[in-house]
Formats: sequence, C-alpha cells, structure tokens
Amino acid sequence: AHTCPTLSPQELEEVRRWEGARDVRLLDGNVRRWRGLLLPKNSPYNTGAFCFELTFSPNHPLEPPQTTLRTPIYHPSVDLEGRVCQPLTTYVHWEPTTRAIQVLQDLLLQLDSPDPQRVLRPDVAQELQEHPEEFRHRAEEHTRLHAEPRPDP
Repeated sequence: AHTCPTLSPQELEEVRRWEGARDVRLLDGNVRRWRGLLLPKNSPYNTGAFCFELTFSPNHPLEPPQTTLRTPIYHPSVDLEGRVCQPLTTYVHWEPTTRAIQVLQDLLLQLDSPDPQRVLRPDVAQELQEHPEEFRHRAEEHTRLHAEPRPDP
C-alpha cells in the first residue's frame, strides 16, 4: 500500500496520545481520513463526546485538511452538515508546517469557547449573544440527546 509521505504515522500517534481525543483511527484504512472522538472540557458540551473526521487533501500539507463533526452539535460555528468555521484551516491562514494535532486542538478550543464572531449558524450566534442562558440550556439538552457517550478516562 502506498502511503502519502507527508502524513507521518508520528502525527497519528501524537493525536492518539493527546487527552482531548479518543479512539482516533484511519477511516477504512485510508491514511488521509481520520476519525475519532473529541472530548470538550467545558459545559455545555463536556457531558458528551463528538465524532470528528479529519480529511487530508492529496496535496497535504500544501492544502489544509477539512474537519467535519459527525455528531450533531448546537454551536454557532458548526453548521447542520457538520462543517466547521475554523480559520486555521482556511487557505488564508493555513501553514504547511501545521500539524494534525494543532488542527484538532484548535477545533476543541473552539467547541469549548463558542465565538459569536465565527458564524455558520447566525440564529445560534444571535441566541448566544442575546440570550446566553437559553443558548446554554438548549446546547446542554442537544448534547444530552445527540452526543456520543463519553468514554471512561
């Protein structure tokens, strides 16, 4: 099997050792598609785990990877398809030296601190700004209903 030389096994190992994620593995044995669980630290998301996929372009690391959340989440920066508004992985900000773990750490940080400036769901962002209590309550309920069970530490 020919593996892409730019994506080193060390990067996957690095992510597997990181406490912010669990069960990180190759999807269908494809070195360019990773799947795992992200474990937010802060409420309203820290009662569950969120399945993510990280897809690397054939031109990696010259092009940014794509992050998708497969678990529904009530968050201003994640749309209903699971696309994430993540400046780090846009062509404008992407650096070929950025490691996979940095992309996931950035994503987790973003889940943990919703920013109404990074918007893919304007209604949710508006609720976060104008009615933070309602937002929190709705996000907690959504997490309870949709998130993956949190694995034991």
